[in-house]
Amino acid sequence: MSSIVVRTLSERVFEIVREQIVTGRLATDLPIRQDALAAQLGVSKIPLREALGRLEQEGLLVSQANRGYFIHPMSADQADEIYAMRLAIEPAAAAHAALVADDADRAEAEAALDRLDRAFGSDLGEMAVRNRDFHTAMVRPGKRPLTTQMVERLSILAERYVIAHLQPAGRESRAHQEHRALLDLWLARDAAGLEAMLAQHIAATLTDLRQQFAAA
Repeated sequence: MSSIVVRTLSERVFEIVREQIVTGRLATDLPIRQDALAAQLGVSKIPLREALGRLEQEGLLVSQANRGYFIHPMSADQADEIYAMRLAIEPAAAAHAALVADDADRAEAEAALDRLDRAFGSDLGEMAVRNRDFHTAMVRPGKRPLTTQMVERLSILAERYVIAHLQPAGRESRAHQEHRALLDLWLARDAAGLEAMLAQHIAATLTDLRQQFAAA
């Protein structure tokens, strides 16, 4: 029973620390002080170490010998890699899922977009998670577990970039319109239209990010 409790606690710590990374509340140029972070979260170092190990596997942290964990810095190169992989996998996967989704899948995709819309303009971490949930909801009904896992993992890596992308004025409104149009195509089982628009949606985000990195 104790191992179950530790695992459940580790999962919660994982979510909290991931949100702190995504929203920029942890410094990127300093090692994570595990004692201080464990005290802040009110947990022992055991679930924290488990959570940090998972975050390293997800690509959000890197470990250095005798120095500990550091946040993997955001970069134009990493954005290029993440979004290139999303382009290679996600549009075709969502198009396939649209053709085989049942009524429960379709209701969940609608609910995922509603949760995303309600998160806009509020908590950045919540917004990033809901964006990931929406994109995954259009892929999961395809019943291709490896593909779904890849899309979800890439979406986790993209969360910091999603937040950075949405910061300029007007981006949230554009994102809402594009997400609504994507879901309408998905619900209509328009696989070809959905695949083309989702590829355009992902590519346009990458173009914006490249411009932001160049300006910075």
